[in-house]
Amino acid sequence: MIGLFIYEVYVVSVGHFSGWAGSVALALLVIPVVVRTTENMLRLVPNSLREAAVALGTPQWKVIMYVTLRSAKAGVLTGILLAVARISGETAPLLFTALNNQFFNSNMNQPMANLPIVIFQFAMSPYEDWHTPAWAGSLLITFSVLALNIVARWMGSQKNQSH
Repeated sequence: MIGLFIYEVYVVSVGHFSGWAGSVALALLVIPVVVRTTENMLRLVPNSLREAAVALGTPQWKVIMYVTLRSAKAGVLTGILLAVARISGETAPLLFTALNNQFFNSNMNQPMANLPIVIFQFAMSPYEDWHTPAWAGSLLITFSVLALNIVARWMGSQKNQSH
């Protein structure tokens, strides 16, 4: 649905597919996941913690930045990682917005090559030898998400050890 929405609002008005349209479509998929997860994590921070900071005379913005957000940081990071994992394999929004390009292209105003569409094209082809690169692409996306999670957890553990 989001792909069709961005197609109608952005691609039709501009007149061509582009990387910008694909970015907007993926951002619209990410924002609700991150916002909802962040909201839930902020609600889990005890009110007594906030009240203690306010009782010590801390300005409200410092309470939010240094007490509430610090306490909910791990949950917010988890929400971001979930959102990235969700969009990493999205094909439909990119099909309607960024289309595809057979060659590498760094111009965001043109159709962009993207792995989910290539996987889709190779997997749907009638040629049996094209299915192998489709599986390899799927494995590449899976390992990328796994590596992102491992790096995030490692960075989080390093930061916790330094305190």
